[in-house]
Amino acid sequence: MQILLLSDIHGNLPALLAIDHYFTDKSFDAIYNCGDSTVYAPFPNETLQWLQDRKAYSILGNTDHKVITLLQGKDFKKPHNEEKRIMYRSTVQALNDESKQYLCSLKDSQKIELGDYTIGLFHGSPDHPRELLFAQTPDSRFQELSQLTSCRIVITGHSHSPFHKQIHTTHFINPGSAGRMFDGNPEASCATLTLSEQDIQVSLHRIPYRVEDVVTALQQQHLPEIYTDMFRQGRKLN
Repeated sequence: MQILLLSDIHGNLPALLAIDHYFTDKSFDAIYNCGDSTVYAPFPNETLQWLQDRKAYSILGNTDHKVITLLQGKDFKKPHNEEKRIMYRSTVQALNDESKQYLCSLKDSQKIELGDYTIGLFHGSPDHPRELLFAQTPDSRFQELSQLTSCRIVITGHSHSPFHKQIHTTHFINPGSAGRMFDGNPEASCATLTLSEQDIQVSLHRIPYRVEDVVTALQQQHLPEIYTDMFRQGRKLN
C-alpha cells in the first residue's frame, strides 16, 4: 500500500500542484494530512477542494482552529502580531460555504486501521496538538509518547521539520510542511509511506514549486509584504 503524507499546507495550492506533478507516475492508495491546511498562502478554497477531491484523511491544526474560531464570530488572543492576524482574517473572508463546512467537520486527530497496522494522525503529538517534535527531540520523549498511543505508526506535523524515527516498534513520521518550510529551503516537503505485510518504508521528499505564483497572489490581494519574503526564502520571519 502506497500512502502520501502531508502536513502544514497553509493554503499553498502551487505546492500541492507541484507534488501532484512530481508523483504523476505514482498511484497512491490514500493521502493523510496532519492539519494546518489553511492560512498564510492565499488559496484556502483551492487547497481544501484539492483535499476533498482526493478523499484525503485530514485533521485540524492550530491555524485551522483559529479560522474556525473566527467563523464562529469569536476572536483569539494569540497571535498578537497584526500581520499574522491579517492573514487569518483574509482566509476567513475568502472561504466559501463548502470550504467552511468541510473545515468545521474535521477532528483534532484520527486513527486508521490498515490490516495489522494502526496509524494515528496528530498535528503536534499524541500528547498535545501543539507539541513540537523534531528529529533532535530526545528518544526518551518519543518513548514516552509511544506509551500514550496504541498506534504503531504515528504521523505528526506542526514543527515543519521532516523526520522518520523508529522507537522500538513505533514509527514516528513528520512529512514536514508541504506549503511553508522554515529551514531556508522553500521547496515543498512531503513523505511517502509504503506498507507491506512485513515491512514499513518511509521516504522524505523535497519538491520545487512555483513560489512566485504565491508571491503574485499575495501582492494582488495586498497582503503583508513580509510573507512574500518568507515564501521566497523558506524561512519564518515573524
